[in-house]
Amino acid sequence: MSMRTIATPLAEAELPRACEAELHAIADWWLTHTIDRERGGFYGEVDVDNQSLPDAPKSIILNTRVLWFFSEAALATGDARYRDAACRAFDYLSEHFVDRAHGGVYWEVDAEGEVHADKKQVYAQGFAIYALCAYYRLSDNPEARALALSLFEHVERHARDADQGGYLEALSNAWGPLEDFRLSDKDLNFPKTMNTHLHILEAYTSLYQVAPQAAVKEALRHTIDVFAHHIIDTDSGHLRMFMGLDWQDHSTGLSYGHDIECSWLLLKALKALGDADLSNQLEPLAVKMAEVCHREALGKHGELMDAYDFSSQRYHTERIWWVQAEALVGFVYAYRHTDDCRYLSAAEKLWTFIKHYQIDTQGGEWFWLSTLDSGHRSHYKVGAWKCPYHNGRAMLEVMRLLSP
Repeated sequence: MSMRTIATPLAEAELPRACEAELHAIADWWLTHTIDRERGGFYGEVDVDNQSLPDAPKSIILNTRVLWFFSEAALATGDARYRDAACRAFDYLSEHFVDRAHGGVYWEVDAEGEVHADKKQVYAQGFAIYALCAYYRLSDNPEARALALSLFEHVERHARDADQGGYLEALSNAWGPLEDFRLSDKDLNFPKTMNTHLHILEAYTSLYQVAPQAAVKEALRHTIDVFAHHIIDTDSGHLRMFMGLDWQDHSTGLSYGHDIECSWLLLKALKALGDADLSNQLEPLAVKMAEVCHREALGKHGELMDAYDFSSQRYHTERIWWVQAEALVGFVYAYRHTDDCRYLSAAEKLWTFIKHYQIDTQGGEWFWLSTLDSGHRSHYKVGAWKCPYHNGRAMLEVMRLLSP
Protein backbone atom coordinates (compact mmCIF):
# COMPACT_ATOMS: atom_id res chain seq x y z
CA MET A 1 0.00 0.00 0.00
CA SER A 2 1.45 3.38 -0.96
CA MET A 3 1.82 6.18 1.56
CA ARG A 4 -0.56 8.26 -0.54
CA THR A 5 -3.47 5.89 0.13
CA ILE A 6 -3.27 6.04 3.93
CA ALA A 7 -3.66 9.79 4.30
CA THR A 8 -6.01 10.78 7.11
CA PRO A 9 -9.54 11.85 6.15
CA LEU A 10 -9.20 15.18 7.99
CA ALA A 11 -6.11 16.30 6.12
CA GLU A 12 -7.30 15.07 2.73
CA ALA A 13 -10.95 16.09 2.86
CA GLU A 14 -11.75 18.31 5.82
CA LEU A 15 -8.58 20.40 5.95
CA PRO A 16 -9.10 22.27 2.65
CA ARG A 17 -12.73 22.91 3.55
CA ALA A 18 -11.73 24.18 6.98
CA CYS A 19 -9.13 26.44 5.39
CA GLU A 20 -11.69 27.82 2.95
CA ALA A 21 -13.98 28.72 5.84
CA GLU A 22 -11.09 30.37 7.67
CA LEU A 23 -10.10 32.26 4.51
CA HIS A 24 -13.53 33.89 4.45
CA ALA A 25 -13.36 34.55 8.19
CA ILE A 26 -10.02 36.35 7.78
CA ALA A 27 -11.17 38.35 4.76
CA ASP A 28 -14.46 39.34 6.34
CA TRP A 29 -12.71 40.45 9.53
CA TRP A 30 -10.43 42.73 7.50
CA LEU A 31 -13.38 44.17 5.59
CA THR A 32 -15.15 44.88 8.88
CA HIS A 33 -12.31 46.33 10.94
CA THR A 34 -9.61 47.85 8.74
CA ILE A 35 -11.08 50.04 5.97
CA ASP A 36 -10.28 53.72 6.53
CA ARG A 37 -13.32 55.41 5.04
CA GLU A 38 -12.27 58.90 6.13
CA ARG A 39 -8.70 59.07 4.82
CA GLY A 40 -8.62 56.28 2.27
CA GLY A 41 -7.00 52.90 2.11
CA PHE A 42 -6.76 50.88 5.31
CA TYR A 43 -5.99 51.79 8.90
CA GLY A 44 -2.34 51.61 9.82
CA GLU A 45 -3.04 49.82 13.08
CA VAL A 46 -5.85 47.93 14.83
CA ASP A 47 -5.28 46.75 18.39
CA VAL A 48 -5.90 43.35 19.93
CA ASP A 49 -9.45 44.39 20.90
CA ASN A 50 -10.30 45.27 17.28
CA GLN A 51 -10.11 49.02 17.95
CA SER A 52 -8.66 51.01 15.07
CA LEU A 53 -5.99 53.67 15.59
CA PRO A 54 -6.95 56.18 12.87
CA ASP A 55 -3.84 58.35 13.33
CA ALA A 56 -1.33 55.50 12.98
CA PRO A 57 1.10 55.74 10.04
CA LYS A 58 0.53 53.43 7.08
CA SER A 59 3.25 51.03 6.05
CA ILE A 60 4.00 49.91 2.50
CA ILE A 61 4.31 46.36 3.85
CA LEU A 62 0.77 46.46 5.25
CA ASN A 63 -0.66 48.03 2.10
CA THR A 64 1.02 45.64 -0.34
CA ARG A 65 0.14 42.57 1.72
CA VAL A 66 -3.49 43.70 1.86
CA LEU A 67 -3.41 44.21 -1.91
CA TRP A 68 -1.90 40.77 -2.45
CA PHE A 69 -4.33 39.03 -0.10
CA PHE A 70 -7.56 40.48 -1.44
CA SER A 71 -6.42 39.99 -5.04
CA GLU A 72 -5.69 36.32 -4.40
CA ALA A 73 -8.83 35.83 -2.30
CA ALA A 74 -10.96 37.36 -5.07
CA LEU A 75 -9.30 35.12 -7.67
CA ALA A 76 -9.90 32.03 -5.53
CA THR A 77 -13.50 32.73 -4.52
CA GLY A 78 -14.95 35.19 -7.03
CA ASP A 79 -16.23 37.33 -4.15
CA ALA A 80 -16.86 40.86 -5.47
CA ARG A 81 -16.24 42.38 -2.04
CA TYR A 82 -12.69 41.07 -2.07
CA ARG A 83 -12.17 42.48 -5.57
CA ASP A 84 -13.36 45.89 -4.36
CA ALA A 85 -10.92 45.74 -1.42
CA ALA A 86 -8.07 44.87 -3.80
CA CYS A 87 -8.98 47.82 -6.01
CA ARG A 88 -9.02 50.06 -2.95
CA ALA A 89 -5.53 48.91 -1.93
CA PHE A 90 -4.19 49.35 -5.47
CA ASP A 91 -5.60 52.87 -5.76
CA TYR A 92 -4.12 53.89 -2.40
CA LEU A 93 -0.72 52.42 -3.24
CA SER A 94 -0.67 54.17 -6.61
CA GLU A 95 -1.65 57.53 -5.16
CA HIS A 96 0.42 57.61 -1.97
CA PHE A 97 3.31 55.14 -2.04
CA VAL A 98 4.76 55.37 -5.55
CA ASP A 99 7.75 57.71 -5.88
CA ARG A 100 7.09 59.50 -9.17
CA ALA A 101 10.42 61.34 -9.05
CA HIS A 102 12.91 58.55 -8.33
CA GLY A 103 10.95 55.37 -8.91
CA GLY A 104 10.17 52.66 -6.41
CA VAL A 105 7.84 52.77 -3.41
CA TYR A 106 8.21 54.66 -0.14
CA TRP A 107 8.51 52.86 3.16
CA GLU A 108 5.77 54.67 5.07
CA VAL A 109 3.19 57.45 4.87
CA ASP A 110 1.34 59.16 7.69
CA ALA A 111 -2.37 58.77 8.34
CA GLU A 112 -3.11 61.54 5.83
CA GLY A 113 -1.12 59.79 3.12
CA GLU A 114 1.90 62.12 3.19
CA VAL A 115 5.36 60.59 2.91
CA HIS A 116 6.71 59.82 6.37
CA ALA A 117 9.75 57.62 5.55
CA ASP A 118 11.16 57.65 2.03
CA LYS A 119 13.96 55.07 2.06
CA LYS A 120 13.96 52.37 -0.61
CA GLN A 121 13.93 49.12 1.34
CA VAL A 122 14.41 46.38 -1.25
CA TYR A 123 12.17 44.08 0.80
CA ALA A 124 9.35 46.57 0.21
CA GLN A 125 9.98 46.76 -3.53
CA GLY A 126 9.70 42.97 -3.60
CA PHE A 127 6.37 42.98 -1.80
CA ALA A 128 5.02 45.64 -4.12
CA ILE A 129 5.99 43.55 -7.16
CA TYR A 130 4.39 40.48 -5.59
CA ALA A 131 1.14 42.30 -4.85
CA LEU A 132 0.94 44.06 -8.20
CA CYS A 133 1.31 40.76 -10.04
CA ALA A 134 -1.62 39.30 -8.09
CA TYR A 135 -3.72 42.39 -8.78
CA TYR A 136 -2.86 42.26 -12.48
CA ARG A 137 -4.02 38.63 -12.67
CA LEU A 138 -7.27 39.68 -11.01
CA SER A 139 -7.96 42.88 -12.91
CA ASP A 140 -5.98 42.79 -16.19
CA ASN A 141 -5.11 46.39 -15.37
CA PRO A 142 -2.02 47.17 -17.49
CA GLU A 143 -0.93 49.85 -15.02
CA ALA A 144 -0.34 47.19 -12.37
CA ARG A 145 1.91 45.10 -14.62
CA ALA A 146 3.76 48.18 -15.86
CA LEU A 147 4.40 49.35 -12.29
CA ALA A 148 5.61 45.88 -11.27
CA LEU A 149 8.08 45.88 -14.18
CA SER A 150 9.23 49.41 -13.30
CA LEU A 151 9.96 48.35 -9.73
CA PHE A 152 11.79 45.28 -11.02
CA GLU A 153 13.96 47.45 -13.28
CA HIS A 154 14.85 49.80 -10.40
CA VAL A 155 15.80 46.89 -8.13
CA GLU A 156 17.95 45.35 -10.85
CA ARG A 157 19.59 48.65 -11.72
CA HIS A 158 20.24 49.98 -8.22
CA ALA A 159 20.16 47.13 -5.71
CA ARG A 160 21.74 44.18 -7.50
CA ASP A 161 25.38 43.58 -6.58
CA ALA A 162 27.12 43.23 -9.94
CA ASP A 163 30.34 41.98 -8.34
CA GLN A 164 29.27 39.54 -5.61
CA GLY A 165 25.71 38.76 -6.69
CA GLY A 166 22.46 39.13 -4.79
CA TYR A 167 20.76 42.31 -3.64
CA LEU A 168 21.52 45.08 -1.18
CA GLU A 169 19.16 45.44 1.74
CA ALA A 170 18.26 49.13 1.39
CA LEU A 171 19.09 52.38 -0.35
CA SER A 172 18.19 56.03 0.08
CA ASN A 173 15.18 57.71 -1.47
CA ALA A 174 17.21 58.49 -4.60
CA TRP A 175 18.73 54.98 -4.62
CA GLY A 176 22.00 56.09 -3.08
CA PRO A 177 24.02 54.36 -0.34
CA LEU A 178 22.84 54.05 3.27
CA GLU A 179 24.65 53.30 6.51
CA ASP A 180 21.62 51.77 8.24
CA PHE A 181 20.31 48.85 6.20
CA ARG A 182 18.02 47.38 8.86
CA LEU A 183 14.52 46.28 8.01
CA SER A 184 13.46 46.67 11.66
CA ASP A 185 15.03 47.50 15.01
CA LYS A 186 15.45 43.82 15.88
CA ASP A 187 17.57 43.07 12.80
CA LEU A 188 21.33 43.21 12.51
CA ASN A 189 22.80 45.92 10.31
CA PHE A 190 24.28 44.03 7.36
CA PRO A 191 23.98 44.81 3.65
CA LYS A 192 22.55 41.42 2.62
CA THR A 193 19.90 39.38 4.38
CA MET A 194 18.06 36.15 3.85
CA ASN A 195 14.72 37.85 4.47
CA THR A 196 14.97 40.37 1.65
CA HIS A 197 16.22 37.73 -0.79
CA LEU A 198 13.35 35.42 0.19
CA HIS A 199 10.79 38.03 -0.78
CA ILE A 200 12.62 38.96 -3.95
CA LEU A 201 12.40 35.25 -4.78
CA GLU A 202 8.62 35.15 -4.33
CA ALA A 203 8.22 38.47 -6.16
CA TYR A 204 10.25 37.40 -9.18
CA THR A 205 8.44 34.05 -9.27
CA SER A 206 5.14 35.89 -9.59
CA LEU A 207 6.51 38.47 -12.02
CA TYR A 208 7.82 35.79 -14.36
CA GLN A 209 4.34 34.26 -14.48
CA VAL A 210 2.73 37.52 -15.69
CA ALA A 211 5.72 38.92 -17.62
CA PRO A 212 7.81 35.99 -18.94
CA GLN A 213 10.57 38.19 -20.29
CA ALA A 214 14.21 37.20 -20.67
CA ALA A 215 15.40 39.75 -18.08
CA VAL A 216 12.89 38.52 -15.50
CA LYS A 217 13.81 34.89 -16.17
CA GLU A 218 17.51 35.67 -15.73
CA ALA A 219 16.86 37.53 -12.47
CA LEU A 220 14.72 34.71 -11.11
CA ARG A 221 17.39 32.15 -11.90
CA HIS A 222 20.02 34.44 -10.37
CA THR A 223 18.03 34.68 -7.14
CA ILE A 224 17.58 30.91 -6.98
CA ASP A 225 21.33 30.50 -7.51
CA VAL A 226 22.02 32.93 -4.67
CA PHE A 227 20.00 30.76 -2.32
CA ALA A 228 21.72 27.61 -3.51
CA HIS A 229 25.24 29.00 -3.21
CA HIS A 230 25.15 31.62 -0.46
CA ILE A 231 22.04 31.58 1.73
CA ILE A 232 21.11 27.94 2.32
CA ASP A 233 23.61 25.94 4.36
CA THR A 234 23.36 22.74 2.36
CA ASP A 235 24.88 20.66 5.17
CA SER A 236 22.47 21.70 7.92
CA GLY A 237 19.42 22.58 5.82
CA HIS A 238 19.14 26.00 7.51
CA LEU A 239 19.25 29.53 6.17
CA ARG A 240 22.03 32.00 6.83
CA MET A 241 20.34 35.15 8.10
CA PHE A 242 22.71 38.14 7.90
CA MET A 243 25.64 38.49 5.52
CA GLY A 244 28.26 40.95 4.37
CA LEU A 245 28.79 42.09 0.81
CA ASP A 246 31.13 39.14 0.32
CA TRP A 247 28.49 36.73 1.73
CA GLN A 248 30.41 36.13 4.95
CA ASP A 249 27.89 34.81 7.47
CA HIS A 250 27.16 36.94 10.55
CA SER A 251 24.04 35.11 11.74
CA THR A 252 23.40 34.81 15.47
CA GLY A 253 20.79 32.08 15.24
CA LEU A 254 18.36 30.04 13.16
CA SER A 255 14.85 30.93 12.03
CA TYR A 256 12.71 27.84 11.59
CA GLY A 257 9.81 29.92 10.33
CA HIS A 258 11.91 31.26 7.48
CA ASP A 259 13.45 27.83 6.82
CA ILE A 260 10.05 26.24 6.20
CA GLU A 261 8.82 29.26 4.24
CA CYS A 262 11.88 29.11 2.00
CA SER A 263 11.36 25.39 1.47
CA TRP A 264 8.04 25.81 -0.30
CA LEU A 265 8.81 29.14 -1.97
CA LEU A 266 11.89 27.56 -3.53
CA LEU A 267 9.83 24.63 -4.83
CA LYS A 268 7.35 27.11 -6.30
CA ALA A 269 10.12 29.20 -7.90
CA LEU A 270 11.72 26.15 -9.48
CA LYS A 271 8.40 25.08 -10.95
CA ALA A 272 7.81 28.55 -12.39
CA LEU A 273 11.29 28.73 -13.89
CA GLY A 274 10.83 25.38 -15.61
CA ASP A 275 14.49 24.30 -15.74
CA ALA A 276 14.40 20.52 -15.29
CA ASP A 277 18.11 20.17 -14.51
CA LEU A 278 18.04 22.90 -11.87
CA SER A 279 14.85 21.45 -10.36
CA ASN A 280 16.41 18.00 -10.11
CA GLN A 281 19.40 19.55 -8.38
CA LEU A 282 17.60 21.78 -5.86
CA GLU A 283 14.24 20.19 -5.10
CA PRO A 284 15.86 17.65 -2.74
CA LEU A 285 17.46 20.55 -0.87
CA ALA A 286 14.09 22.28 -0.51
CA VAL A 287 12.54 19.09 0.87
CA LYS A 288 15.52 18.66 3.21
CA MET A 289 14.74 22.05 4.74
CA ALA A 290 11.21 20.88 5.55
CA GLU A 291 12.56 17.61 6.93
CA VAL A 292 15.00 19.44 9.21
CA CYS A 293 12.15 21.58 10.60
CA HIS A 294 10.08 18.45 11.12
CA ARG A 295 12.94 16.74 12.96
CA GLU A 296 14.27 19.64 15.04
CA ALA A 297 11.55 22.16 15.73
CA LEU A 298 8.12 20.64 16.39
CA GLY A 299 6.68 21.42 19.81
CA LYS A 300 4.57 19.19 22.03
CA HIS A 301 1.31 20.62 20.66
CA GLY A 302 2.36 20.16 17.04
CA GLU A 303 3.43 23.77 16.63
CA LEU A 304 6.68 24.89 14.99
CA MET A 305 9.30 26.60 17.12
CA ASP A 306 10.18 30.10 15.97
CA ALA A 307 13.96 30.22 16.23
CA TYR A 308 17.14 29.05 17.93
CA ASP A 309 19.77 31.36 19.43
CA PHE A 310 23.43 30.39 19.07
CA SER A 311 24.77 32.30 22.09
CA SER A 312 22.27 30.97 24.64
CA GLN A 313 21.81 27.65 22.84
CA ARG A 314 18.08 27.94 23.46
CA TYR A 315 14.93 27.80 21.38
CA HIS A 316 12.56 30.75 21.27
CA THR A 317 9.55 29.23 22.97
CA GLU A 318 6.90 31.78 21.95
CA ARG A 319 4.47 30.52 19.30
CA ILE A 320 4.13 33.20 16.59
CA TRP A 321 1.22 33.30 14.13
CA TRP A 322 3.19 33.62 10.91
CA VAL A 323 5.51 30.73 11.77
CA GLN A 324 2.54 28.38 12.21
CA ALA A 325 0.99 29.58 8.95
CA GLU A 326 4.18 29.04 6.95
CA ALA A 327 4.78 25.64 8.56
CA LEU A 328 1.28 24.54 7.57
CA VAL A 329 2.02 25.37 3.93
CA GLY A 330 5.55 24.02 4.02
CA PHE A 331 4.55 20.61 5.31
CA VAL A 332 1.68 20.29 2.80
CA TYR A 333 4.12 21.17 0.01
CA ALA A 334 6.58 18.56 1.29
CA TYR A 335 3.77 16.00 1.38
CA ARG A 336 2.67 16.81 -2.14
CA HIS A 337 6.26 16.55 -3.36
CA THR A 338 7.17 13.31 -1.59
CA ASP A 339 3.89 11.51 -0.73
CA ASP A 340 5.36 11.07 2.75
CA CYS A 341 2.41 11.16 5.15
CA ARG A 342 4.59 12.30 8.05
CA TYR A 343 4.35 15.77 6.56
CA LEU A 344 0.59 15.55 6.12
CA SER A 345 0.25 14.42 9.73
CA ALA A 346 2.39 17.38 10.82
CA ALA A 347 0.14 19.74 8.86
CA GLU A 348 -2.96 18.21 10.46
CA LYS A 349 -1.53 18.68 13.96
CA LEU A 350 -0.51 22.24 13.11
CA TRP A 351 -4.02 23.07 12.01
CA THR A 352 -5.38 21.67 15.26
CA PHE A 353 -2.92 23.88 17.16
CA ILE A 354 -3.90 26.93 15.12
CA LYS A 355 -7.61 26.34 15.73
CA HIS A 356 -7.18 25.90 19.47
CA TYR A 357 -4.46 28.41 20.31
CA GLN A 358 -3.73 30.89 17.47
CA ILE A 359 -7.12 32.03 16.15
CA ASP A 360 -9.01 34.57 18.25
CA THR A 361 -12.27 32.63 18.40
CA GLN A 362 -14.06 35.52 20.12
CA GLY A 363 -12.77 38.58 18.29
CA GLY A 364 -11.68 37.15 14.97
CA GLU A 365 -8.35 37.07 13.11
CA TRP A 366 -5.25 35.46 14.68
CA PHE A 367 -3.34 36.51 17.76
CA TRP A 368 0.29 37.48 17.22
CA LEU A 369 1.27 34.98 19.92
CA SER A 370 -0.68 31.87 20.76
CA THR A 371 -2.93 31.83 23.79
CA LEU A 372 -0.41 29.50 25.41
CA ASP A 373 2.01 32.45 25.56
CA SER A 374 1.67 34.88 28.44
CA GLY A 375 1.94 37.99 26.26
CA HIS A 376 -0.58 36.97 23.65
CA ARG A 377 -2.67 40.13 24.14
CA SER A 378 0.28 42.53 24.03
CA HIS A 379 0.55 42.84 20.23
CA TYR A 380 -1.68 44.49 17.66
CA LYS A 381 -3.79 42.54 15.18
CA VAL A 382 -3.07 44.96 12.32
CA GLY A 383 0.13 46.89 11.75
CA ALA A 384 3.25 47.08 9.65
CA TRP A 385 4.13 43.49 10.56
CA LYS A 386 0.67 41.97 11.07
CA CYS A 387 -1.28 41.60 7.85
CA PRO A 388 -3.56 39.00 6.20
CA TYR A 389 -0.64 37.67 4.19
CA HIS A 390 0.84 34.73 6.09
CA ASN A 391 -2.38 33.28 7.49
CA GLY A 392 -4.47 34.17 4.44
CA ARG A 393 -1.87 32.72 2.10
CA ALA A 394 -1.72 29.53 4.14
CA MET A 395 -5.46 29.06 3.70
CA LEU A 396 -5.22 29.69 -0.05
CA GLU A 397 -2.27 27.34 -0.54
CA VAL A 398 -3.80 24.48 1.43
CA MET A 399 -7.03 24.87 -0.53
CA ARG A 400 -5.11 24.76 -3.78
CA LEU A 401 -2.89 21.85 -2.85
CA LEU A 402 -5.41 19.53 -1.18
CA SER A 403 -8.76 20.29 -2.79
CA PRO A 404 -9.92 17.56 -5.17
